[in-house]
Amino acid sequence: MNYIHQIVEYILKAQEIATLYGYKNLLQPGMVKELIIGDILGHEVHRTKHEPDAWEPNNPEIKYEYLSCVEGGTFQLDRMFKSPVEKRTKSLNRISRNSTVFCAVFDAEHPLTVRVIYKLPVEIVLQETERQLDASSNDISHVGFTVKWCEKNGEVVYKKES
Repeated sequence: MNYIHQIVEYILKAQEIATLYGYKNLLQPGMVKELIIGDILGHEVHRTKHEPDAWEPNNPEIKYEYLSCVEGGTFQLDRMFKSPVEKRTKSLNRISRNSTVFCAVFDAEHPLTVRVIYKLPVEIVLQETERQLDASSNDISHVGFTVKWCEKNGEVVYKKES
């Protein structure tokens, strides 16, 4: 068996297992990393896009947003609207609908290994997002958060032992 065939076989088996639990597209953008973060934190992970990324298993009303980056990168919320007001409100709801935001840094050499996870209060993330949107000259922006910003404004809830 050549290595490509072996990789494909493992992916097909992983999708088969995922389908049993309602994950129709394991390889949709972000899904694998969300599953890894959810596994570490003990959360249920949403099965589709356009919803909170995860929730508390015993209380689905406690929702979470996950952001991730590779070491040396920044966390990002894509396509956030500054205006018009209705679209800005909808964009900000991607944050405000959650109880907490978690930011996970993945290892650059081993891209499926989490190095650290920060827990951030929704209010702080909203405040910084609004600051960046207000400062932007564009109606649609990507909002970014550095690891240093997360260190300053959040707390470490997971750290991989070296």
